[in-house]
Amino acid sequence: MKYFAYGSNMSSARLKKRTPNAKALGQYRLTHHQLRVHKLGMDASAKCDAYYTGHDTDYILGVLYQISEEEKPNLDRAEGLGRGYKLKTVEISNQQGQTEEALTYVATHIDPDVLPFGWYMKHVSFGASEAKLPAAYIERINAIPSLEDDNRDRKKRELSLYQKE
Repeated sequence: MKYFAYGSNMSSARLKKRTPNAKALGQYRLTHHQLRVHKLGMDASAKCDAYYTGHDTDYILGVLYQISEEEKPNLDRAEGLGRGYKLKTVEISNQQGQTEEALTYVATHIDPDVLPFGWYMKHVSFGASEAKLPAAYIERINAIPSLEDDNRDRKKRELSLYQKE
């Protein structure tokens, strides 16, 4: 199945921890949506959302992945399907104008006052850089305010994905 990642799962290291056989198919754009970090996560911090605006000028950049049907339940659990996210079929396009239909997760539990943890935003920023998204788009991601996670073990575990062995 085709899956459009626009948040922390743009990071191949993070996604492959959940779906080891995921294959990146390239950079894609989802129109009529804005990247917002207001989905209330199970850890009480904010996560990314593909927020539908309907405006032609709004878009989200991300990565199209091919994931196996057998591994999809792992991703559903990690994303909290039914507990803050729902699946949505979207039409996305690449830089050559080719369109694809893909599944993505969109928020059902929103709190505009909650902030993301810094380690979470590192996943998003790393994935955007890895996908070679435009510098201005990555700068917008990096400008999103975040907070320090008091749970040092969780922070260390999350950031360990990027340590070279």
